[in-house]
Amino acid sequence: MNLLDWYNNGLTKEEYINGMNVNISEMMGIYDKFSLNETHKSRLASLKDKDLKAIVLTEDWCGDAMLNNPILLKIAEEIGMEVRFVLRDSNLELMDQYLTNGTSRAIPIFIFLNNEGEEIAVWGPRAAKMQEFVMQERSKLPSKEDPAFSEKQTAMYKKITSAYQETPGYWDVVAESIIEKLNG
Repeated sequence: MNLLDWYNNGLTKEEYINGMNVNISEMMGIYDKFSLNETHKSRLASLKDKDLKAIVLTEDWCGDAMLNNPILLKIAEEIGMEVRFVLRDSNLELMDQYLTNGTSRAIPIFIFLNNEGEEIAVWGPRAAKMQEFVMQERSKLPSKEDPAFSEKQTAMYKKITSAYQETPGYWDVVAESIIEKLNG
């Protein structure tokens, strides 16, 4: 399948949200609280009405998707970009074309298409500043052989998830990163 086929077979925003079992309230909380600022809007102005499309490779259990997907949806609304969601775990053929570092099926991945369905940009799975934050938190974990590793890793994920939901500055970081990628 070509990218336009993947897009056309993807889930709409409503279908994706209605099918979510995990992180729905968390994702919608960010969606409801986040607004693009005037700088974001001015940087997006040239992209309005370009008939852009986005494919989002995602899964509802993913904390990074919980953070990034609602920000993308706000950007899409601002510029009139249609978004379709493709579930990673049941679409590995597409996912494996967008591996992080050539090996990792990290999500979400945003594939931006022009009006002919050609790829113009790819973003994900994290903004660089968010990757720094996650790596800093991971660096605090003991070795995997440590008996406390599992417990500490679970606590780390909870801390990151809470920070994603409660830090509006992170939302701006994500928006700026996506806008930068869209503006090429």
